[in-house]
Amino acid sequence: MADDQHEEVSKKVSAEEEIRRGITVMRRVVQGRSRGIILDVYWSNQGQLIEPNGHTLTSFIGALVRNEIPITCDDWRNKELNESKEKIWSEIKRCFNIEEERRGFCMKLAGKLLRGFRTFLSSKFLKDADDNFVDAELPKKYESLISAEEWEAFKSKRQDPVFQRISATNRERASSPAYPYRKGRVGYGRLEQSMLQKEESSETSLPAHVLWKEARVGKSGVPQEEVLHVYQKCEEISQSLSPDDTKGILSRALDVPEYSGRVRGKGFGVTPTSLSIKKGKAPSNRELHARLEAMQAELDALRREREASASTVYRDASDKDSINCTFQPNIPEGISHCQLYLSI
Repeated sequence: MADDQHEEVSKKVSAEEEIRRGITVMRRVVQGRSRGIILDVYWSNQGQLIEPNGHTLTSFIGALVRNEIPITCDDWRNKELNESKEKIWSEIKRCFNIEEERRGFCMKLAGKLLRGFRTFLSSKFLKDADDNFVDAELPKKYESLISAEEWEAFKSKRQDPVFQRISATNRERASSPAYPYRKGRVGYGRLEQSMLQKEESSETSLPAHVLWKEARVGKSGVPQEEVLHVYQKCEEISQSLSPDDTKGILSRALDVPEYSGRVRGKGFGVTPTSLSIKKGKAPSNRELHARLEAMQAELDALRREREASASTVYRDASDKDSINCTFQPNIPEGISHCQLYLSI
């Protein structure tokens, strides 16, 4: 929940700046492409965008989705968007060196950025200081992105009672986060990259609660007491966690539920699959002990079999040494019995 709160607050603070940056970045990237410049993209071992060019690709995708997808789109999974999504992906590949397997990440990011754009428009132009609805005209600066018909439909949707109830619930949840995110537009992926580089660490990732604490350190460089308390609780839990427990350390310390398809404290793009976390129940100590006993029994059986085999070979060799040399076969002249034995 704390991660969701930080995302909602960040959308309101930086959306307009992100829109301006996206337009600038898009022009620069397209101009570079016309000169044969294709940008490389880098990923963390957990599948998150990192620098260099991580923020550039994010801004580029934001500009594309605002140009290609109408703000009246409420369901990102709608099949009618497939053609527009294909165009977005095609433009990304024309400007960035990116593998086909990253398409899923980019499309999820595009959907996230579209939701942020809609939230920005609603908060900036359709609400007053008391969060009451305002019947505003289409802002001139966005006339190139939004048609008059789309704007009217967008306003109508915002006045729907069901939508307003959902909006009020989300707004209340995000209004006063207990542990506010303090790193602005820097997501968890780039924050982790920065921390590892600063520490000159050979590790490729950090524990979720370590990232979570650092993400809540402001300009003073000192975390709040409440944040430190959660961090210390995470450290204690990590020392006593049973193999049977599948709930994350950070979720336990915050006393909040886990959500499928995400890892708390790791940010956008990280899933249990990308962390190789098995959803199945971990074996108990009794099961592990039984497995060890079975393996030991198998090793003992192999050892006895090997010893028996070695004993048989030794008896065979002894029997050959005791052969009665009085046996007189037809041996050519000049060849002794011992030479014949050694040649067998």
